[in-house]
Amino acid sequence: MPEPVYISMLNYAEEEWKKGGYETVAVRSEELNTFYTESARLLNANSDEIAYTDSATTSWQRAFFGINWQDGDEIITANTEYASNYISFLRLRKWFDIKILVARDNEYDEVDLNHLEELITDRTRLIAITHMPTMGGVVNPVEEVGKVADKYGIIYMVDACQSVGHCPLDVKKIGCHILSGTGRKYLRGPRGTGLLYVDKNLIEELDPISIDLFSGQWMDLENYRMRKNAIRFETYEKNYAAKAGLARAIKYQNDLGIEKTWQRVQELAADFRDKLRAVPGITVHDSGRVQSGIVTLTVNGKTCAEVMEALQYRNINVAYAFTANSRLYMEKRGLQEVVRASVHYFNTEDEIEQVVSGLSECLSNNTPYK
Repeated sequence: MPEPVYISMLNYAEEEWKKGGYETVAVRSEELNTFYTESARLLNANSDEIAYTDSATTSWQRAFFGINWQDGDEIITANTEYASNYISFLRLRKWFDIKILVARDNEYDEVDLNHLEELITDRTRLIAITHMPTMGGVVNPVEEVGKVADKYGIIYMVDACQSVGHCPLDVKKIGCHILSGTGRKYLRGPRGTGLLYVDKNLIEELDPISIDLFSGQWMDLENYRMRKNAIRFETYEKNYAAKAGLARAIKYQNDLGIEKTWQRVQELAADFRDKLRAVPGITVHDSGRVQSGIVTLTVNGKTCAEVMEALQYRNINVAYAFTANSRLYMEKRGLQEVVRASVHYFNTEDEIEQVVSGLSECLSNNTPYK
């Protein structure tokens, strides 16, 4: 996290400690409300179309399960859909007689727009696309998908977990009705935070499962009513220090400029991939006409756990992902696991050299630590 984000959370928590939770919310309400204005600024949305949650998954699910599903409805998704989303499709299928249709990839491993359109019927209720998959470097053409959804009047949902704070996102250009994101990834905010955008023309059609006295109002013994803005997707109790931190992180990114962030990330990732491909024994598994800062690779003769440990020994942090993280994507490519080394604008060319050097050393030794 940037230092101002950390300081914001620290100050908020200290004030809660000294004054109490209710009192601190009252004093800092203006600061907390910048979450909505800064999120709207980032996404080119209205502030009343924004909700705060505790994760990207929570954001996604509150909107998804709020759709008025009916037997016979169809969902169209892509091979790069994230596991949590697809599991939700399967969960919904236990409750309703729905179909899950997967649009094939084009030659660049992006969602094939022609096939997606061919799958549409008069029962298509939702198109759900992950913008930047959790691995593989692909950036799906979400604006073009939005044009297809608009043509047929279909609800369009974008998972922007990896792309919010990573690249420019304009919900009006994308044409999506729902967009979900996290605070802890490229926005550089705290863990346990998320944001949700819902088009103002759709909000009142969605009926979230999780409601309370904050998202709704108890009118009399027999009736309640929901809020008419995106706050209907929130609940009263939340980590306000984290919300203050996320608000500060989004403002930090807005002030820096998302276009500059995106340019820097792409430059670093391209340099990183070039250097990795020059090392015999390292395979880069990224594709797409436009590529993100998420770089995925495998190292011959080494498990991903061994590679991660070897790099951690050199004070380099990476992660690795399994088939279950994105089963359609991984099974299609015959992969069981990949190392994921994501770059951000604060990384340097020297750090990239250190990673490549560490991987080369890992290849040339029998143990990962030498």
